[in-house]
Order: sequence, then C-alpha cells, then structure tokens
Amino acid sequence: MISLALAMLALQATPAAAAPAGPAPAAATKWPTREGDFTVRNFRFRSGETLPEVRLHYTTLGSPHRNAQGEIDNAVMVIHGTGGSGKQFLRPQFADELYGPGQPLDIKRYFIILPDNVGHGGSSKPSDGLRMKFPHYDYDDMVELQHRLLTDGLGIKRMRLIMGTSMGCMQSFVWGEMYPDFPQALLPLACEPVEIAGLNRMWRQLIVDGIESDPAWMNGNYTSQPIQGLRTAASISTIVGGAPLNLQKLYPDKDAAIAYVRERVEADIASRDANDMIYQFESSKTYNPWPDLEKIKAPMTWINSADDFINPRNFTFPQEALKRMPNTRFRLIPESTETHGHGTHSWAKFWKQDLIDLLARSER
Repeated sequence: MISLALAMLALQATPAAAAPAGPAPAAATKWPTREGDFTVRNFRFRSGETLPEVRLHYTTLGSPHRNAQGEIDNAVMVIHGTGGSGKQFLRPQFADELYGPGQPLDIKRYFIILPDNVGHGGSSKPSDGLRMKFPHYDYDDMVELQHRLLTDGLGIKRMRLIMGTSMGCMQSFVWGEMYPDFPQALLPLACEPVEIAGLNRMWRQLIVDGIESDPAWMNGNYTSQPIQGLRTAASISTIVGGAPLNLQKLYPDKDAAIAYVRERVEADIASRDANDMIYQFESSKTYNPWPDLEKIKAPMTWINSADDFINPRNFTFPQEALKRMPNTRFRLIPESTETHGHGTHSWAKFWKQDLIDLLARSER
C-alpha cells in the first residue's frame, strides 16, 4: 500500500510530465534481500484484546555477525512510518546512500532488518479479514512486537542501532524507554517526543473522520473502498507532506501543479484500505514519551527538518528535551529547494554524516 510515508516520498521524488525536464532518475538498485515471517502467539494488546496469532513480516539485508560470546553484534533495525512498510527503505534515496560498499550501513558489515509493523505491509492487519474487529494496537504494542521479532524470532540480545522515520522516529523514543539497554544507538528522524496534540492531532483526526463519514464505509463492512473518504485522506496527506520550496521548483506553472497533485491523489486512493488506514492513524493516540525521557540511555542523534509541516521548526520541544537527555544530539536540517518537508527523513544524503558520527560515538 502507498502510505502517508510513501506518498510523501513519491510526492517530492519525481516531477510530472508537464514540469520542466530534468535528469532521468537512476534505476533502483537490486538489493540482495531476504524476507521472512515470524508469528507471535496469543498476543495481548494494551487495549485488552488478543489475537491467537500475530504475523510479523520482515525484510533483511546482509548477514548476522557473532562476537566471541556467540551473540549477534551487527544488527540494525529501520522502522517505517504510518502506513508504510520495510520495503520503502529499499528506495534509491535511502538505500543507495547507505547500504553499499564503504557506506554507513554497508551490508557486508551490518545485518539490516526492515520490519512491517502490525497493521502494515505483510504483517497482520484489519484488511486480512477481521476489519474493524481487529484488536486496537498502539505504538507500545508495535515496539513490543518488534522486540519479540528481534529476540525470539532472530535471536538478538542487543541492537547495534535502531532508527526510524516519522512513526518509526516516535517508536525509536519508545524503544529507548521500554528497553533502554537493548539499543546501542538510536537515530529518530522526523518527530517530537511529546503527545500528538494540537494541529498534529487535528489533521490525523480529520483523516479518520473523513473515512468514517463516507456512507460507503458502512462501519467498516464495505464491499468496495469508500472512495470519497479516501480522497479526503489522500488530499490531507498530500498537503501535510508537502515542501513548498521544493514543489515550487518542480511545478512552477499551474498546469504542472494541478496535473501532478491529481495524479498523486488518484494513485494514493487506489492503493489504500480504509480500515487499515483508520487503525494506523488511531494507533498514535497513546504516544507520549515526554514524562520518561530520562530513561533513555543509548547515544541518540535526533533529526528534524525545517520545512516539516508536521514537526515545525519553531517548536521548543527539542531544546527542552536535550536538557534531560545528555547523550542526545539534535540537528534541524535547513530548508531549501532540495529538501522534501516531512519526507526529508528518507533522503539519506541530508543526514548521512550524522549517522556516521553516531555510529562512531556509540562504538563500544
């Protein structure tokens, strides 16, 4: 499914045909991936609901390395955003900057794990059949299930690095508090470590309300997707993921702008499931790591972007949080015609050096 996270990447990735011609995009590298599924049985969600089996799908690159004690010591997990999947991190703007020979996450050195969160991708989700009877999950559930995958499924006792974008950024903070000794380093990209309230809550609620107010939704028992509700959701996602300077550069006349945004919204609608989307956005309601930031032990580099609509540059949360997190560094990527708003989190060229520095300062 093209998610909010993937739609944001696509929105700034390729100009429409009507825009001025530019260099042809490079062909995507064929990375040597492996895929697997791990089943967690009789999982109890924080809502009190249970599932006999929760399927967790994941993609890996590279191979595990074992130290003198026989423990895996080179595992890196990258956590996707709302509505995304692990496979989004195989896109050139991310993978080609990080996974190749001599690059920061060279797959000859690191074992890269790209999970699909519950409710997303190839993992268990409402659209598998339960629809709105699927258990309501939150970020703590997602992190616990990731922990089960890593420990019980892959036999890992400690992660070299946990990093994530957008929702994955928020879950990186949750990881630091729930399992403070498990990650050796943390790299959250594009989020704030506070309750999702204010405008950030409002646009998310508008997406959910837009779907549920469509008569075709039928309380989740639709026979075909509620298109008007999904159009509302896709339109809002397009706006909040936009980067004004970048989009003005790519679409400097009205016809190009109109053609591209219509194309993006239609593609987004065609690739979504309404119930899955409701659950994905509702899962953020209990997120609030702010009271327990002192629990985070691992060296952390936290990165936001100045042109991010969702996490605006004039919030004071980073300055306040750093006073309570002595092992954390924060950087705000400056806005330019090349940055991609919220989606800058997946364009590794803007923060690759920060990752290199984090790996160096967290080396044991």
